[in-house]
Amino acid sequence: MTFLRNLIVSLFFLIVSLVGASALAVVGAAIYFAPGLPDVRQLQDFELHTPLRIFTQDGKLIGEFGEERRMAINFDEIPQDMIDALTAAEDASYFDHAGVDPRGLARAVVQLAMSGDIQSGGSTITMQVARNYMLTLDQTFTRKIREILLALQMEQILDKEQIFELYVNKIFLGNRAYGIAAAAETYYDKPLAELSLAQTAMIAGLPKAPSAFNPLANSERSLIRRNWILFRMRELGHIDDATYQAAVQEPVTARRHYTQAEVDAAYISEMARQYAVERFGDEAYTGGYRIYTTIDSELQPFARQALANGLTAYDLRHGWRGPEQREIAASLVEAQEQTATQGLEEELAESPEIRQTARQAAQRSQTEVEGIDGDVSNWVQVLERTPNYGLLQPAIVVESSGREMQVLTRDNGLQTIGWEGLNWARPYLSPRSRGAAPNSAEEIAVRGDMIRVVENEDGSLRLSQQPDAEGSLVAQDPQTGAILALQGGFDFNASKFNRAVQARRQSGSIFKPFIYLAALAEGEMNAASVVNDSPVVLDDGSNSLWRPVNSSRDFQGPMRLRPALARSRNLVTIRVLQTMGLDYTINFLEGFGFSPSQLPRGLSLALGSASLTPMEMTNAYAVLANGGFQVSPWFIERVTRDDDKEVIDEATPQVACPSCAEDQETVEIDGREYPIAKRVADPAAVYILRDMLRDVITSGTGRGALSLNREDIVGKTGTTNSQRDAWFAGFNSNLVTTVWVGKDSNETISEYGAQAALPIWVEFMGDALEGTPNAVPERPATIVTARVDPDTGQRLADGQSGGITELFHQDHLPDYQQRRISRELEEASGSQGSGTAESIF
Repeated sequence: MTFLRNLIVSLFFLIVSLVGASALAVVGAAIYFAPGLPDVRQLQDFELHTPLRIFTQDGKLIGEFGEERRMAINFDEIPQDMIDALTAAEDASYFDHAGVDPRGLARAVVQLAMSGDIQSGGSTITMQVARNYMLTLDQTFTRKIREILLALQMEQILDKEQIFELYVNKIFLGNRAYGIAAAAETYYDKPLAELSLAQTAMIAGLPKAPSAFNPLANSERSLIRRNWILFRMRELGHIDDATYQAAVQEPVTARRHYTQAEVDAAYISEMARQYAVERFGDEAYTGGYRIYTTIDSELQPFARQALANGLTAYDLRHGWRGPEQREIAASLVEAQEQTATQGLEEELAESPEIRQTARQAAQRSQTEVEGIDGDVSNWVQVLERTPNYGLLQPAIVVESSGREMQVLTRDNGLQTIGWEGLNWARPYLSPRSRGAAPNSAEEIAVRGDMIRVVENEDGSLRLSQQPDAEGSLVAQDPQTGAILALQGGFDFNASKFNRAVQARRQSGSIFKPFIYLAALAEGEMNAASVVNDSPVVLDDGSNSLWRPVNSSRDFQGPMRLRPALARSRNLVTIRVLQTMGLDYTINFLEGFGFSPSQLPRGLSLALGSASLTPMEMTNAYAVLANGGFQVSPWFIERVTRDDDKEVIDEATPQVACPSCAEDQETVEIDGREYPIAKRVADPAAVYILRDMLRDVITSGTGRGALSLNREDIVGKTGTTNSQRDAWFAGFNSNLVTTVWVGKDSNETISEYGAQAALPIWVEFMGDALEGTPNAVPERPATIVTARVDPDTGQRLADGQSGGITELFHQDHLPDYQQRRISRELEEASGSQGSGTAESIF
């Protein structure tokens, strides 16, 4: 008895000591961490927030960011079923504890001891509010202590209803939905009060893992999570068994519902979002800011369509790479049997009934489509959650038979692709080769494969695929520098990398006009100057010699600058740069927006070896298009707040003004004053270069643009080594556009600029300029014409016949060609020759 009494006494004092030590630890932690804790009272003044919205210049929506506070609700607006579902899932004793659940914390301590990390277990709803509103989300022991202390404080200052209201309005529930009201609209397009019990439980299951348990991304896993919550609600007495049995059998009904942009300009919208974050910080998403861009709502769809069409056409020329996915289960029952259960251990361990009811709900989710035998519920779900890529819609092959393919599409059900939409699909072997043409649809794709289809103008379908090449298109107003259209890739959903502003690629031959302009502006050369197109061997500073060649691998001997530019002769351009010198040329190029640090200090600069973005190249061509004024690209027109009542920022860019006096500093446009941009190139030299670039269209590498039947467009093709990059840059006086096509991997696309980029430019410019008059600049007064010998480039005297007419600056006329036969012989012959022996004999 003495031993037992001593043992009891010892245990009593041990327990008292542990409790006392724990209390002291809590008090100590509170004393230590309290000074650094945020003030809980600020939650009482928490304001409703408005998302960031991005618009075109004429007010059409192109993007919306930060919607988490857009649909805040009060506690008395929350249905009781939602309260019960959330507490069953996250914190069953929420309305009874003081902010901290000791049993939950005990589980967390065990997890910490076993894994060394603070896991998700143990957090009450109050603690989650403390974390979401006032703390970081890092998983650290210190943060957990601060979270506990804040939760205890919150329970002293706020009542349970206020805390729960904060919780349901803040939690992230996937697919950009923050808060339960937003989630109800996102997944079911309904107000909270109209959700069924099963739909309510589905939303209540999302806070734990919004991506893993998302009914759009993974309907099989979300079913298990949903039915576990319904099981918990029954066990806790919130619903009776009959209600439970009906709810767990309800099929998955979630669909994607979201704010639809009026104009698809996702790349520029993302650029505006980044600007807003840099300018306003996190408040950008909540402060009600409205950003009006310079994007033209009519031109932007043309840009998106043209680039998508061009990249798809490129892909058709290079072969079929196979289905996007294979062996997709048709029914949810099949899919659920195949799905992984990682992360669902807690739910599945509760009762075998959870898996059973989830399987039954999957069976009840049967979906039948006219023309298809059997349940295709999973196919429907997969198509629902798979986004379109540009013009390409996802489709799942139902049957391949003979020379036609039956496919299930998201919007139009069962459709047929005929052989004319399939026969292009020769297997892709390499960028330069394809396999044999297919003989049957089964060789291309089989049942359960996901493919992409595009709708033809007549409504028929054609097999397609996400292009292997990427591209960008930038359209700019050359007079102001405003970006009017921008597409940074095939589709933003497929890749958010914005090639228009982020991809630095060698510019190739579209850089050559600036080398020629440097020579014309200095007066060292003119359009008729003759330069030898012949082999050259140069020391490039390495251990080997550089032997540049023309793309055609031939040499044409002495030729004038005009045809050399039209035919894009490399050796001529190198010799022009040699003549002008690197220092002078690089200094000259700085006026076109090129940073000297980005330009290689070598003769390869003449061939476009500098790595530049499509935006930079477009802006440089804008300086050519406006007559030589140094405009800069910009895309934010104004920033307002609170439904445009407060103007935060408004752009005042430097603009071109060819008609303004030389000493004039500002010009009025539409009632506003703008500073005049600096002139960086002589207008006569720019005019002559523009006329030379017209030859690129009429007789050079850009002849594909003749299909536009316009006299005012000029431009230049470009292709880099091994055909890694294809370019076309061109303009009239009102619009400049650059197109780049290439692969993100920098592998060859095996096509020239005239093949891959020019057709995209032509389609866009054809749409953009339709119905507009020709826009050509006024000829400068300093421009004169003179006849020259086409072989020597020298001027012919008035008495000499033949020759060609060329444009010159009046101060930079070439010398007269010397006569090669005596005047006496000429007079004795009774005629005057052209001055060359070749023209006589």
